[in-house]
Amino acid sequence: MGEVGPLKLKEVQAILNAEVFTGMDKLELEVEAGFASDLMSDVLAFASCRILLLTGLTNPHVIHTATMIDAAAIVFVRGKRPDKSLIQAAREVGLPLLGTRFLMYDSCGRLFQAGLKGCSGDDR
Repeated sequence: MGEVGPLKLKEVQAILNAEVFTGMDKLELEVEAGFASDLMSDVLAFASCRILLLTGLTNPHVIHTATMIDAAAIVFVRGKRPDKSLIQAAREVGLPLLGTRFLMYDSCGRLFQAGLKGCSGDDR
């Protein structure tokens, strides 16, 4: 495992070989931790602010949830792609959207191996 600490979005992009749907101007932004779920209720219950949210959902609830917890960015996994309305909604709130073909488990593993901690704070 790499040194534990924040990652810049451009590092996340490289690690996940991710496409940037919006927020190309925010790739220098640092994310402190990651959280992955397709259940937005779990995101609201367990995620902390300024996280990188990984999900396979591409509906408007994802943007609303990310905004409520002040997420730094969203990564869509499993090759999911947001539609134009979702990209526009993210632009309006200044939320970067990225997408990767990797499965959620693989994406989390790659980010954890690169040093991005989870929301639990347990870095073991």
